[in-house]
Amino acid sequence: MGDPALSRRGFLASSAAAGLGMTALTACGGDSDGGSSGTTTIEWWNISTTEPSKTVWAALARKFEAQNPKVKIKIVQMENDAYKSKMTALTASGKLPDIFHTWGGGVLKQQVDAGLVENLTDSTKPWGEALLPVAKEPYLFDDQVYGIPFDIGMIGFWYNKALFEKAGIAGPPTTWDGFLDAVRKLKAAEVTPLALAGKEKWPGMYYWAYLAMRTAGAEALQKAYDDKDFTGAPFLEAGEHLKELVGLQPFQKGFLGAAYSSPTGQAATVGNGKAAMELMGQWAPTVQADAGKGLGKDLGFFPFPAVEGGKGAITEVFGGGGGHALRRGAPQEAVDFLKFFASEATDLELVKKTGVLPVVPAAERAIADPNIKAVQAQLKAATGFQLYLDQAYAPAVGQEVNDSVAALIAGSKSPGQVAQSITKTAKEEQ
Repeated sequence: MGDPALSRRGFLASSAAAGLGMTALTACGGDSDGGSSGTTTIEWWNISTTEPSKTVWAALARKFEAQNPKVKIKIVQMENDAYKSKMTALTASGKLPDIFHTWGGGVLKQQVDAGLVENLTDSTKPWGEALLPVAKEPYLFDDQVYGIPFDIGMIGFWYNKALFEKAGIAGPPTTWDGFLDAVRKLKAAEVTPLALAGKEKWPGMYYWAYLAMRTAGAEALQKAYDDKDFTGAPFLEAGEHLKELVGLQPFQKGFLGAAYSSPTGQAATVGNGKAAMELMGQWAPTVQADAGKGLGKDLGFFPFPAVEGGKGAITEVFGGGGGHALRRGAPQEAVDFLKFFASEATDLELVKKTGVLPVVPAAERAIADPNIKAVQAQLKAATGFQLYLDQAYAPAVGQEVNDSVAALIAGSKSPGQVAQSITKTAKEEQ
């Protein structure tokens, strides 16, 4: 799953910020219960709000407590965008949770630079070296460890085989022109081609990011950020390709106000057979089944198509994984929990019950779902890897990417204006 030799460049620099409303932690790390028992309460913030992950993670916390009677895990779970907003505010306040979800990259780097994150290099070395190298990359800065992965994966198209057959589509398209033809065939068959959570913006960013990778090549995305210039021809071309797709009106009715994991959102629309495809990560099947009914054997996966004449290859992938970091000064019990969560036994449970891709090599044997195997095969064959742009770039730049691409999809910005807006923000970011 993933090539350990992949360049680190695709993982570096920063985040997806959201709103700035301040919040307060309900508990501080390492708090005693105030009694004579000496119990240590660890606050754990994560984004596992959908089933089965929500229940599985809660059960793992209880299992850890059973093994460590003097430790209590207090779980705080929030939906993706709400979590990003809260963490942005907490970072500004200088007070982070004991254990918190992180995608690595620039967001984590910003927190590290502010002195808010525990250096885990020495405390995790005895067991951390056993984890897959590619999964650890987003959490390494100057060869120091600031986070421990629990997942790794990529974005691709999840599709309904029955709806493809209904529309007379022989198989997954491998080129962008072929993809557009498939969209047209689905519309002709009165099938909604794509579901999109337009309200949340980040799902739309995936399209522009992948198109930029296919036209310019994976390395160009990091170079554009380093050079603070997204106005090159390939980036304009990416915007034009996305504009052409939007012009086909491929998305479900009301997509601009749709959330991702709500009962009427993107995942449910696909999971209930109301749309043929969604561009989403390896977690998509579980969310489709939680928010909707799920597609079972009708669900398939294919990588983002190649763009004719582009410099990028279909084997260059876009995605990332999830990990955990600790606030600076977190108690030893928090490190112990990370070790527990990164163990073979826990990873096997996560793979079997939640469909994540393993970060412990020995847990690979637990993969049974053919679609998850397909994702893993794509990762193993990857010739390049780019972290989510709203995590790979500085927070303000990542947010501008999301906002500008959302505006392009909504029809209020041109491809040129998108490139100019991102460039302007990148130049202002010091």
